[in-house]
Formats: sequence, structure tokens, C-alpha cells
Amino acid sequence: MHPSPIRVLSLGLIRQGDRTFLAQGYDSVTQKAFYRALGGGLEFGESSLEALKREFQEEINAELTDIQYLCTIENRFVSNGKPGHEIIFLYQCDFADPKFYHVETLPFLDAGGTLKFTALWVEIAQCLSGELFVVPAEFLRYLH
Repeated sequence: MHPSPIRVLSLGLIRQGDRTFLAQGYDSVTQKAFYRALGGGLEFGESSLEALKREFQEEINAELTDIQYLCTIENRFVSNGKPGHEIIFLYQCDFADPKFYHVETLPFLDAGGTLKFTALWVEIAQCLSGELFVVPAEFLRYLH
């Protein structure tokens, strides 16, 4: 069995005051929730910026503004009992539509109608304290 290919992702860090907008996922092996910035994989021929905009449009029907590149993170991890390896282009950005700053939670369903993840506002202090398990850990540097 061959390992999964390295994934290339584009993720968006969105903050408002003392909170940040993250996706909540669940690891069925460890039975723990984890949190990650929203975004997704690049498609062939697409820039990381184009992927970021497309993913936010597809996942929560949101447009982004004030987009600034922050860094690239190499992340090796285990999720659902399987090793993973990804290269992340991290951007700081804002929602173009202010309504997104007032939502509590946004469920994201896959094409089959199954819940893939829930996007929500969380307190930055909960992320920094370790109360919430945020991945990758390097992301926390940009929440200070």
C-alpha cells in the first residue's frame, strides 16, 4: 500500500477581535475534535490565492477581501489513524459580507448531504491555551 500523496492546501485565517473563524473536525480514531482554518486543496493549474477564494465560495458561499499571504507550513500528522503530509499556504483575510461575523455556526455538507465539518467562531484564548486542539500547531503563532 502506497502512502497518500502530499496535499497542497490554501487556508484562510479570519479574525475579529478576540475570536477566529475555524472549521471543527472529528478524528474517529482518537475520538477528539480538532479545529483548523477553512480552505482546501489546490487544483492543477490553480494558484494558492485562486484556490483559497474558490474553497471559501464552495464551502460556505463566502467571498474574501483584504487577503494577505502569511506563510507556508509543512505539516506531517496522523488523522483517523493514517499518516498525512500537507503543504499549507496560509493567508490572513476578512469576509467581504459582514453577515459572516454574526453567524454562530455554519454546517458544510458534502455532495451526498453528509456533514463534512462545522465552521464556527471560537475564542482565540481557547486555542492558545490548548483547550481547543488546533492543527497544525504552527497556526497558533499567527493568533497572538
